[in-house]
Amino acid sequence: MKLYELTEQFLALQDLVYDPEVDDQVLQDTMDGLWGEIEEKADGYAKIIKGMQGDIEALKAEENRLVARRKALENRQQALKSNLEANMREIGKTKFKTALFSFNIQKNGGLQPLVIDGLLEDIPGKYLVPQSPVPNNEAIRKLLDEKQVDWAHLEPRGESLRIR
Repeated sequence: MKLYELTEQFLALQDLVYDPEVDDQVLQDTMDGLWGEIEEKADGYAKIIKGMQGDIEALKAEENRLVARRKALENRQQALKSNLEANMREIGKTKFKTALFSFNIQKNGGLQPLVIDGLLEDIPGKYLVPQSPVPNNEAIRKLLDEKQVDWAHLEPRGESLRIR
């Protein structure tokens, strides 16, 4: 029987509890059988969930391993490129071609880097971007622990299924 069918039967059983014509022993036997089936289904669900959880952890570990390998390769690539550039600059040969590749040290594209040397107060207002104030959630939580306010409240915590 499917879990949703068991749930429907359980809800129907709740209606039977209020029916005076239903024998107590029949009601108890039905409840025991239904709970047993629901518990078996829950065990099946838990096995699947735990199996998936193991797969997820293995995938995360593999992701971490691949990210570390990618970063190591990127770092090695950058080191080789920096070494080649430094040697080209050292000998003064900043542009040449080989049978396979062309090499050229050139200026980067895009906007020229900008550095603000002074204080923000020294910059005229038309060169500043106005920022909206942001609520300090930590301070508001502390305030709500002490008293109620009209402009904020705490929502109830959510619930979730935990399988151990």
